[in-house]
Amino acid sequence: MNHPHALNFLTLLAIPVFALAVEPDPLLIAAAADLAPMEVQLTKGFSAAGGASVRFSFGASGMLARQVENGAPYDVYLSANEKFVRQLTDEGRLVQETVACYANGRLGLWASKQPVPELQDLAKSGFRLIAIPNPEHAPYGAAAVALLQRLGLWKQVQPKAVLAENVREAYEYAATGNADAVITSWTLVLSKPGARLLSDANHPPIRQFGGVVAGTPRQVRAHAFLRFLLSPQGQAILKAGGLYPPSGR
Repeated sequence: MNHPHALNFLTLLAIPVFALAVEPDPLLIAAAADLAPMEVQLTKGFSAAGGASVRFSFGASGMLARQVENGAPYDVYLSANEKFVRQLTDEGRLVQETVACYANGRLGLWASKQPVPELQDLAKSGFRLIAIPNPEHAPYGAAAVALLQRLGLWKQVQPKAVLAENVREAYEYAATGNADAVITSWTLVLSKPGARLLSDANHPPIRQFGGVVAGTPRQVRAHAFLRFLLSPQGQAILKAGGLYPPSGR
């Protein structure tokens, strides 16, 4: 008569060794919302390069920075703004030697139901509501306001402005018809008919920085992800998605 414990042991031996391996926790990456369209490509690219699994949490850079300050369990912080990264580094929240510029962003202009031949047309009566990310915590929103101010359009556009939490929400306002046009990240509209890439000559550069969160138990893998982002493979994904190489690259 077989002993029940013997049966359990034999059953265990029959299970392939790989089935007993425990998948490590995925890297948790706090990422600026302009990176959302590249989530699949970045995840697959990092895996193909030998990296572990990753999970993204997208949002406005300023809001994510506050979450990092409050101890959210992120491993990597990818901002659309250098300022937030420098502040977190000064506070000891990011590992200083990992901080790097991974891309430069550009603004895009798009309207879902009518062409937008020139930025100046936003001041006309045909555009009643114009979506932009909230400049208080979204770097693309701050750049959009600076651009409109420099061109002398902000006074006419401000009463029409619908402030969104981040670039992705601003895009959704226009895509769903809740706004007549949107100024947002080029990464979100580059494939849309009629979308216009705006000149970056009239606003501060959108220099996107990232770093490893201090104290994460996944330091090695977090470092590896940032190295991948700066590698030719990572840069190719960002470029195809509408971002531009960091200055000097």
